[in-house]
Amino acid sequence: MEDEPLKEWAARREQHRPTPGERRAIPLGEQPQQGAHTDPDAPRGIQEWDGHQWTPAGVAKDHATAADETGQDTTRHAARIPLPTYSKLPPRPEPWRPTQEWHRPDTT
Repeated sequence: MEDEPLKEWAARREQHRPTPGERRAIPLGEQPQQGAHTDPDAPRGIQEWDGHQWTPAGVAKDHATAADETGQDTTRHAARIPLPTYSKLPPRPEPWRPTQEWHRPDTT
């Protein structure tokens, strides 16, 4: 495996990092972060990226309200992440074939 040059790695890393001022919504409570579909009526905390960490910025009463608050940031974040190229998949393997031919004896 070849090592990636540091400049290329840093540029790729910067693409994935949030921009300062970007917001995200997380569920409040003791549960770990889960998808919005698990409890859409639960309150959400709004966090804002300050360039180094996510800081609290507010509270929303449910997922719909939080999505209205952070929707544009979510769309911008999704546009920054490049999709994988599917043309680089390995070639399809050949089907398995036995090394010796087997003949069933004639039982009639």
